[in-house]
Amino acid sequence: MAGSRTIRALNVAEKPSVAKSVAKILSRDQGLRVREGRSRYNKIYEFNYVIRGQPCQMLVTSVTGHLMELEFDERYRKWYSCDPADLYQAPVRKHVPEDKIDIKRTLQEEVRNCQWLVLWLDCDREGENIAFEVVEVCTETNRYLDIWRARFSALIDREIHEAVQNLVRPNQLFAEAVDARQEIDLRIGASFTRFQTMLLRDAFNFNFATDDKNLILSYGPCQFPTLGFVVERYWEIQSHEPEEFWTINCSHNSDEGTATFNWVRGHLFDHSCAVVIYEMCVQEPTATVTKVRQQEKLKYPPHPLNTIELEKRASRYFRMSSEHTMKVAEELYQSGFISYPRTETDCFSVRTDLHAIVQEQQGHPAWGSFAQRLLDPGAGLWRNPSNGGHDDKAHPPIHPTKFSAGESGWSQDHHKLYELVVRHFLACVSQPAVGAETIVEIDIAGELFSASGRVIISRNYLDVYRFETWGGSLLPTYVFGQQFVPTTLTLDSGVTRPPPLLSEADLLSCMDKAGIGTDATMHDHIKKLLDRFYATQDANTRFAPTNLGEALVMGYDDMGYELWKPYLRSMMEGDMKDVSMGMKAKNDVLTTCLQQMKLCFLDARLNKTKLLEAMEVFFDRSNRSGPVEQNMIGAVVRRCILCQQYDMVLKRRPDGNFMVGCLGFPQCRNVVWLPGSVAEAIVTNNTCSSCLPGPVFLIQFKFRRLEIPPSYSVDHLGCIGGCDETLRQLMEICGTGARNVSGMPARARGSSASSGNNPPGNTRQNACAYCRQIGHASNDCLQGSQSGRPRPPSMNMASGESSIPCNSCGTPCALRTANTANNRGRRFYSCQSQECNFFMWEDALNNRAGGVTAAPARTNASTSAFASGRRGGRGHGQSRGRGRRGGARGTDFTFVSATGDAVSGRRCFSCGDPSHFANTCPNRGMQT
Repeated sequence: MAGSRTIRALNVAEKPSVAKSVAKILSRDQGLRVREGRSRYNKIYEFNYVIRGQPCQMLVTSVTGHLMELEFDERYRKWYSCDPADLYQAPVRKHVPEDKIDIKRTLQEEVRNCQWLVLWLDCDREGENIAFEVVEVCTETNRYLDIWRARFSALIDREIHEAVQNLVRPNQLFAEAVDARQEIDLRIGASFTRFQTMLLRDAFNFNFATDDKNLILSYGPCQFPTLGFVVERYWEIQSHEPEEFWTINCSHNSDEGTATFNWVRGHLFDHSCAVVIYEMCVQEPTATVTKVRQQEKLKYPPHPLNTIELEKRASRYFRMSSEHTMKVAEELYQSGFISYPRTETDCFSVRTDLHAIVQEQQGHPAWGSFAQRLLDPGAGLWRNPSNGGHDDKAHPPIHPTKFSAGESGWSQDHHKLYELVVRHFLACVSQPAVGAETIVEIDIAGELFSASGRVIISRNYLDVYRFETWGGSLLPTYVFGQQFVPTTLTLDSGVTRPPPLLSEADLLSCMDKAGIGTDATMHDHIKKLLDRFYATQDANTRFAPTNLGEALVMGYDDMGYELWKPYLRSMMEGDMKDVSMGMKAKNDVLTTCLQQMKLCFLDARLNKTKLLEAMEVFFDRSNRSGPVEQNMIGAVVRRCILCQQYDMVLKRRPDGNFMVGCLGFPQCRNVVWLPGSVAEAIVTNNTCSSCLPGPVFLIQFKFRRLEIPPSYSVDHLGCIGGCDETLRQLMEICGTGARNVSGMPARARGSSASSGNNPPGNTRQNACAYCRQIGHASNDCLQGSQSGRPRPPSMNMASGESSIPCNSCGTPCALRTANTANNRGRRFYSCQSQECNFFMWEDALNNRAGGVTAAPARTNASTSAFASGRRGGRGHGQSRGRGRRGGARGTDFTFVSATGDAVSGRRCFSCGDPSHFANTCPNRGMQT
């Protein structure tokens, strides 16, 4: 690595405070220059340094945690943009969010002229993932970087200098394991959270939420099993049936004290049996000593401290929450007083200089004398620490790294946690406590009783570890064969008691045992339960589920799924560990986990009534109707061009008909009613090349064969942007699903159904754009165009069929009969030419006495009535004159959208008149 040319190296730490500490340690505060970066919180430190003989110009800066976020593509990001089941295969991308763009710019500007990139991220899987995020950003600017990783566990001189002199390569497998976890959690969490929230939020009155509209009923793959532990213990308590039992108690007073003997049977639930045995003892009360056993007893010190034990002991000793414990521990670490606090390791390496750590504590007024005794060979107090059996290969156990008798800026919790870390370390390198235990057994009428006593001979580690005690009582002296009459002999009763609620330490133990979360994330999952109103915590740090938390678990439990059990997540955590060790491929783990959870999701959605029934046990139904109950939401089709704020999405109404509506409803009422003959509709990834503004995603339609003319295919890839003439024709022939005001499925309606396009609850939809009367469409209005009329129908002498000439090409248009549910038996004329799409209803021609506006030939995107329906919505109230450009028609008409509201800013594509769309243009029949 040595060389004569000076290397310019960019060093990146995970936090600004760590960057500052690393820079000060390596520069020894000599020649250290500081300047601002793009982000005011992430400064840049410059100094010169030599790495294994190689002169280096060091630049040290930082990120603030993860530099990138994983999220869905834009069209899947909004809650109502797609079916939640689609999220299991929706495209995701990792990108730098807006609030960290300045950090990205700093890195790219500084690395441009560097040869090395040295990564000082935390040495765990999460830190490795952040490291590769930094690598990705930096290599966008400089592809020729030599990339190195510094591995350290404490911000102290010895660790930092050793790390920079022994640089290694970053671990890609660790980063991939985190990538897998992030994607799994994102897809599962988003799908179930959207499903739960959209199903339940508007269906019930939640008395704990001040704003039901913003309530999130979240689901997390780790969060939910954690809730399961709390609910399961609560159910154990609720289902407990107290049962009375009886036991015999015996005591004996002597000159040396009192001995209490316990019945070896413990207790009996049968009162009659207990009475019989008690009476036997009373009739022959003489007690005979049958055994006297004396033995040395050892109480061992704890294993070295890892993260879970730190959280459990802080909760037990100080009643500190795990989340607060980690916050304080992180601050102590960044200040250099303790080693890295996120570690699974509970055994020290043979290379660790434990004596040096103890030496630093000799001057402390509280435990300094004990540290001195440890270092005195003559005292015999030293003992190498035990091995707890866990080693994450990244960090040593948590231990003190710098002496402190108490800093001025510390809170009480900082003092307590630092003291716990120091005392725990000193205890784990100390001899166990030694005691002498005596056990005496006696026989009364054939029943055995025992008593025990303990005397502490040597306290050893208990002298420094004040958090633990080893109590005992001194027994009077008894000898084998000795007989005496008990002072008291009583038959006492009691009742069984349920287990207590889980404390935070208990909950952490359950999570650790089941493999739920990691040492760095467990406290986050617990905090999320409280934030989401799924559980409460009392003053004794014990957890109880809220009604909401219990209802959710009950609902999934009634479905037969054990999503609230730890098994699924435990397997996922095992798979991700295998990824980090190179035993499994990331993509294989993603595929397996997501397929499994998607099946669970689909089945859970089919059984959603179980969830609703469970909620009804605890909450009252509301009279609000959520969007999901009104419509089944599909994928995004395009941006709404009316409000330009929300997306237009494909929806399937409860009556089975399809529509494309704006998510801004009811503020924006833009809607496109699709043909009533549509059986299936799926938004594809293909986009229309002609409709603007884009993208407009094409929809794959499947029509019911009996409801469309024979010349049309049942499968059609169509566009709702206005360019699709086939779709427009089918709307004219079949009508739209919106005409079903009663909510009856379209296939059940007879030929007497209206042929207008009014949506349910909005009778203005049938209003004619010319005369504003209902009962006929704009194309059929007598006040419509007076030009371009088709000739009266004539008889084809050869076939005997009536026909009219096509306005566009002159070809005779045969009279046909519709066979759809909406217009069965109704007759129409249509052109047989492939280049022409002339169409007209026979009754419209007759009713208008020769005044007809024919449907145009195939035109541009904006010429169809379909476009007017799509662009309809909340109008602006302006009235627009209708008629030809010459102004022959008056100005007392209002152009309306598909919802019946006035629309502004629209023009006829054919003639440019803003008072109508091209499908009702009075000049279209005159065009050649």
